[in-house]
Amino acid sequence: MRQRNSIIRLTFSYLTLIILSVCALYPSLWVIVSSFRPGGSLYSRTFFPETWSLDHYVTLFTGTQYTFGIWYVNTFKIAVFTMIFSVLLMTLSMYALSRFRFRGRKTMLTVMLILGMFPSFMSMIAIYIVLLQLNLLDTHFAMVLVYSAGAALGGFIVKGYFDTIPRSLDESARIDGASHLQVFLKIMLPLSRPILTFVALTSFTGVWGDFIFARLVLRTKDNYTVAVGMYELIASQTNSNFTLFAAGSVIIAIPITILFLILQRFLVQGLTAGAMKG
Repeated sequence: MRQRNSIIRLTFSYLTLIILSVCALYPSLWVIVSSFRPGGSLYSRTFFPETWSLDHYVTLFTGTQYTFGIWYVNTFKIAVFTMIFSVLLMTLSMYALSRFRFRGRKTMLTVMLILGMFPSFMSMIAIYIVLLQLNLLDTHFAMVLVYSAGAALGGFIVKGYFDTIPRSLDESARIDGASHLQVFLKIMLPLSRPILTFVALTSFTGVWGDFIFARLVLRTKDNYTVAVGMYELIASQTNSNFTLFAAGSVIIAIPITILFLILQRFLVQGLTAGAMKG
């Protein structure tokens, strides 16, 4: 009886996983296949196209009315700089909050926690007005600045990871004459590689696929990111080329997929370790 119940539960688990996998993979596979389908419509009588074509990929980079290559470079530049500054800000600030005790520390943590409870788009109007007053609209610097500052507010997982590192390591290093900077660079950073990888990856992917803030700030076509630029491809009824959009989506997904495959081990390790202690 017990063995039969175990087999039933195992079968049900496998069926559930298969259904979820199909639901997750089918849309992605449909987009990939559609990117090779001639014409501009995603609809087809057959799942696989009768003739395969690379025209959409060629058009994205060579078509005179499309600047996909520029959008791609813009997005990559913004994502890389945001990743670098986010890791620096989050690491330094959370290390200070984890290792040092100073006046206003608990208040600062409470404020960060409260601000993190609200969705980021609630501050869009205020950010837009500030950027307008500073004459930073339609600039990539504004996007890097806002993305990096916003990422620092969600650094509790980094602080939780720092809290798991024994303080005895810091104390031993200081007894040997190491300064706070040396302790940070030679002890904390090497031990924090998983969480730093997690922060870098999430910062990069978050910027790479963001549309709302980029659509609010960017005005010039040559300054668009891929998210805004791809939206423009299908926004109007006169330019609804969905297969071209599918080809762009496949190209956009390539760097994210490669990063997740390479850094998957660090991603899971950093996420679980950072959630152990707050």
